[in-house]
Amino acid sequence: MRRTLTSLGTVCGVAVFVFVMLRALPGNQIIAGFGTEAAALTPAQRTALEAYYGLDKPLIVQFFTWIGGVVTGNLGYSASANHSVLELTAHSLPVTLELALISIVIAFLIGVPLGMFSASKPDSIRDATGQVIGLAGLSIPSFLLATALLSWLSSSLGFNPNGAGYATLTENPELNLKQMLLPALVLGFGIAAPIMRTTRTAVLDVRSLDFVRTARAKGVPPRRLQFVHVLGNALLPIITMTGLQFGYLLGGAVVVEQIFSLPGIGRQVLIGIQHKEYAVVQSTVLVIAVLFVIVNLVTDLLYRMIDPRVRAE
Repeated sequence: MRRTLTSLGTVCGVAVFVFVMLRALPGNQIIAGFGTEAAALTPAQRTALEAYYGLDKPLIVQFFTWIGGVVTGNLGYSASANHSVLELTAHSLPVTLELALISIVIAFLIGVPLGMFSASKPDSIRDATGQVIGLAGLSIPSFLLATALLSWLSSSLGFNPNGAGYATLTENPELNLKQMLLPALVLGFGIAAPIMRTTRTAVLDVRSLDFVRTARAKGVPPRRLQFVHVLGNALLPIITMTGLQFGYLLGGAVVVEQIFSLPGIGRQVLIGIQHKEYAVVQSTVLVIAVLFVIVNLVTDLLYRMIDPRVRAE
């Protein structure tokens, strides 16, 4: 209950922050829609457009009008897309969730074994190799890796499934998985680096504890010792890092979504900013914040399932 109330406070803080920041940016929906022709609008036309977009009301009234709509399920309307924000989110959110899930699985399958491989012999060539791979994942920008990978595969192998229109998992599962493969690899490689470093540190910390030395002295097989005794007790920081990275993917994959033409929720925010559509940006960011909070709550629940010491506390 305490974490839930704290999470609600976080969501409320995000709502206020994004509302204020959007209005601090220069321009509005009228200028974005008319461009330079906005200067030619008469005062009556400008007044009518401000009333149409709700910009004529005081900021406090605009805020509570938006929040009241969100509470009742009305996230606003996108004039550029000619759809409600709820409809846009219903189409874009599954795309981002699928991309995030595939990416986090790839990152986990790369990061955890690589971290254990690196920690098996600290300060050795094996450890240095793992550290270099982790450093590369942290250093290479996702947009650079995505562009290079897409260009090379398209020119050399003729493989560019993202050149076609986006296919949902229900419409064409094979094409959908092909379209998700490259962006998931790009994101997964970048996220695998912090997971790898967290795994290495956690495994080294656990290996120095007394119960591991006792198990080794009792003749526990090395593989069982490594995966059951060491990794099992090092999972909490690994899960924490994985949960944080998954939450980041919900809103931080916008660049990769743009490069690979995926109609995800991050791209929806970007288009909303370009058109200065306050309702689109505010409501979409709020949805991302709620999902991030849910991911953190689920991570806390996983603590209790995995480690009995957390349940005891």
